[in-house]
Amino acid sequence: MIVEREEAIERFKTREYWSIESDLTSGAESFVSRLSHFAGEKLTQFSISNAAQATAMESELLRAAAGRLHVDSVEARQRKRNPAPPFTTSTLQQEAARKLGFTAQRTMRVAQQLYEGIRIEGDSVGLITYMRTDAVNLAQEAVAEIRDWIVGQYGAENIPTTPNIYKTKSKNAQEAHEAVRPTAAARVPAAIRSSLNDEQFKLYELIWKRAVASQMIYATLHTVTVVLRAGENHLFRASGSTVANQGFMVLYREGRDDSKEDADQKFLPSLKKGQMVDLLALRKEQHFTEPPPRYSEASLVKTLEAYGIGRPSTYASIISTLQFRSYVEIDRKRFVPTDIGRIVNRFLTEHFERYVDYNFTARMEDALDAVSRGEKEWKPIMARFWRDFSALIKSKEESVKRSEVLQARELGVDPQSGRPITVRMGRYGPFVQIGTREDEEKPRFAGLRPGQKMDQINLEVALALFTLPRDMGETAEGEEMQVNIGRFGPYVRFGSLFVSLKKDDDPYTITRDRALELVAEKKERDANRVIHDFTEQGIQVLRGRYGPYITDGENNARIPKGTEGESVTLEQAQRWLAENGKPVRKKATKKAARKTAVKKKPATRASRTRRVSKVSTEAKTKSTRSVAKKPTGKRTAARKVSNQTAA
Repeated sequence: MIVEREEAIERFKTREYWSIESDLTSGAESFVSRLSHFAGEKLTQFSISNAAQATAMESELLRAAAGRLHVDSVEARQRKRNPAPPFTTSTLQQEAARKLGFTAQRTMRVAQQLYEGIRIEGDSVGLITYMRTDAVNLAQEAVAEIRDWIVGQYGAENIPTTPNIYKTKSKNAQEAHEAVRPTAAARVPAAIRSSLNDEQFKLYELIWKRAVASQMIYATLHTVTVVLRAGENHLFRASGSTVANQGFMVLYREGRDDSKEDADQKFLPSLKKGQMVDLLALRKEQHFTEPPPRYSEASLVKTLEAYGIGRPSTYASIISTLQFRSYVEIDRKRFVPTDIGRIVNRFLTEHFERYVDYNFTARMEDALDAVSRGEKEWKPIMARFWRDFSALIKSKEESVKRSEVLQARELGVDPQSGRPITVRMGRYGPFVQIGTREDEEKPRFAGLRPGQKMDQINLEVALALFTLPRDMGETAEGEEMQVNIGRFGPYVRFGSLFVSLKKDDDPYTITRDRALELVAEKKERDANRVIHDFTEQGIQVLRGRYGPYITDGENNARIPKGTEGESVTLEQAQRWLAENGKPVRKKATKKAARKTAVKKKPATRASRTRRVSKVSTEAKTKSTRSVAKKPTGKRTAARKVSNQTAA
């Protein structure tokens, strides 16, 4: 799903369009309307496609309106907005992501704490019901308690005549537990604030408000739509709404994904048909279409639920697995597939298409649900799955080449050596390679830079990766300078010393002047680092990360508190090194000793007999356990497929 969404974004072609709005006033009140018909024709999104067309239409509208618009019609109506049902696991994770910024895993961790119990006035109290559920119904006792609390707080007019009853839309809902709700409606979040930490309070408040609001009366909104005319056949349209009765909205409003909040409070003045309103100005605005948004945790969980993939207990683990295996990255709270994720997705869709198909996972979930209800036996289902799956794996082991797994892609030929250049995935990430293993000359390698993607890199970009190391001439002291990337990042080497590049410095484009500047700063820091240099004795007093200290190259000693580094004498330095000196930590350079193979003595007849007897006993024990053990974990195969499907 995530990779497919990213590919849709990459394929997306931006398209330009324009809109024309009018700023109007009626008496002392102003409002805005948008052009809906021009010359009698209804406008679509792309009817106005460029600036020249928008300018020409603007001129015609100004001429036709002559400073005023005529109110053609006023349509007022009333609509109702019903409260959202209490939380299921899925909707709890979605809403916590939208409103609190919680990940699915964090939501479930905090919910578990609220369910297991929080210490309140010396007693451990479970604050919410079981949080792994796909049901939206509430127990009758809970509904009665919630309704009583609403009557006491907001009055009887804020509850419906009969309790609100909700039904789940999920086709595979098991409804073994009721919806997530507070164990006591009277336990208001503010009253127990001191017993909860910040994240516990935020989540409990969210659950409490949603459950209580679900039993309140609907909100009543008054909406008004006004059509205004400029000249004979140019029409503008304005709409707005006001809240006549807040109902449940006094307590809770549900969040939305990838959309702007409804302009419920958008105000329109009182207008009548036939009235004239003053035109203050016309505004033409340029717009561009936007690609589909990347998945957030909330929208991904919602999509998984819509496809019937996973269950309340698996959404968080699916997402955490994608991140743990580095299949995805988080960018501004949205999932972006990594190169590894794309490779795994491409490999699976090419060779295991049936098993990563959304419908296959949903069908497997249905079959396992039937097993849980006692309608089917689990062994035939798993036997059919394993028979086909194992046969496919065996065939792929024989037919798939290593290069197909690594997704190697040839970019072209190196102009200097004439050898092929490829981009592929390695143990430590994506890289570009010049040459092959079969060449007499060893292949050259260069890792991709941060932000570069395997699917987007071309020959020109690949060749640029091999420009390192870059020679930058010499310093004023005659030290050779070279820019390169090492184990700890990009750096400038001057002589036998090194200085790291700053965050904004690019090793591929850094200039000689900038390199000299970094070297000068490094030399200045090193010079200022030395407080005293007792050259003959080989002792120095240096400024360190945690304050001044003494060193002789072999041992370091801290300077006593209250003593300034500048005041340290040679005699003090020698004494403190002798009394408090600790060996300087050095990098281990010793190679691991090769283990010497120990020649085993030939087994005696007695020892062979004991070994056979032991193996036979273990085999019997293992066989007995396998027969006696009750079959569990009947969803393991489907769960694994669910993780790959989401990627």
